Amino acid sequence: MAIDGSRIDEVLAAAVDSGAVPHVAAIAADRDGILYEGGAGARINGEDSTPVTTSTQFRIMSMTKMVCTVTALQLMEQGSLDLDAPVERYCPAFGDLQVLDGWDGDVPKLRAPATRATVKQLITHTSGLTYWFWNADMVRYEAVSGIPNVVPGSAEAFRAPLVCDPGTRFEYGINTDWLGKVVESVTGKGLDVVVKEGVTGPLGMGDTMFRLDPDRTANAVTVHTPGSDGGWVSAGEILNQEPDWWAGGHGLYSTPRDYIRFERALLRGGELDGARILSRETVDAAFSNQIGDLDVPEVIETADPPITDSMRIGPGWKWGYGLLLNTQDLPGRRRAWTGAWAGLFNTHFFVDRTTGICASIYTNSLPFITEHQAWKLYGDFEDALYASL
Repeated sequence: MAIDGSRIDEVLAAAVDSGAVPHVAAIAADRDGILYEGGAGARINGEDSTPVTTSTQFRIMSMTKMVCTVTALQLMEQGSLDLDAPVERYCPAFGDLQVLDGWDGDVPKLRAPATRATVKQLITHTSGLTYWFWNADMVRYEAVSGIPNVVPGSAEAFRAPLVCDPGTRFEYGINTDWLGKVVESVTGKGLDVVVKEGVTGPLGMGDTMFRLDPDRTANAVTVHTPGSDGGWVSAGEILNQEPDWWAGGHGLYSTPRDYIRFERALLRGGELDGARILSRETVDAAFSNQIGDLDVPEVIETADPPITDSMRIGPGWKWGYGLLLNTQDLPGRRRAWTGAWAGLFNTHFFVDRTTGICASIYTNSLPFITEHQAWKLYGDFEDALYASL
């Protein structure tokens, strides 16, 4: 399949020229190879004018989650991980977590969970764990308890409580960080080693890793935030380079050219260039509703506006294994049961198995998914891509 990428080029350039994003790279592929790749803007505003390309390093944040999920699914296929087992079978400390069940003044009210969370509930964000930026109770709890969120890389973050009983609702949170701990417990290896042996090594993703070496660091963008003059300023490196654990929920750096190989493997039913990372049956399950009658909320309100806008996706969304799934075709865009997700610093990917394409788009900026900035750009890119097919 050949496409004319000029319309996509215009979308990327316009987003940077208008100040909607500081820089952007985008890439699209089908089962056989790359269909489009392009970029606009510079790596570091005001400091490094090197153009951003699909070979530039980005912090992919929660796009890490699907990579970590694949390592868990590999262990399931091997028979060494039971998705229906309680998390505490593999990580006993999980059994100490309680549910945050309201407040007595400024004192959090904690109680035991009604049921024990399973490994599958970690994968599907139905264990009861949350993130601070989309849950005001967790913002308040972290403030009064001193327990940090996961981004600073302190193991203290694993003391954070649940905010609802397991299995009662979809609550996006630090589930995949716990899943990475489960993977390490089962394998007896660090998550960095498991990811390299099971995913990035077989797929030839040599630029995807938890800590960049000096050459790749020099090729990385920095995270940008809004400046006082209405432009973008570099906030430098935000991720802890010496964390207490390798974060399965957000820790990877990658390039668009690298990550599209992972997307293509999913598009092709778990195989790329002769390397199989999952069975076709497991990939089919990943792209199927795994949360039953629960739904991904139509709107998730922000609890930390400098970090993220509210997420307004509307009705009809489910969660598979590590993937957000739309249950209806989106007119002019992805088809029903496309698998997708994003990263907090404004990266986004989707795999449309019906149309036979996958794509991803990258900036490193905050806030996440601001309505007239990165969120609009995601849609404009997708519109342009599908119009070019």
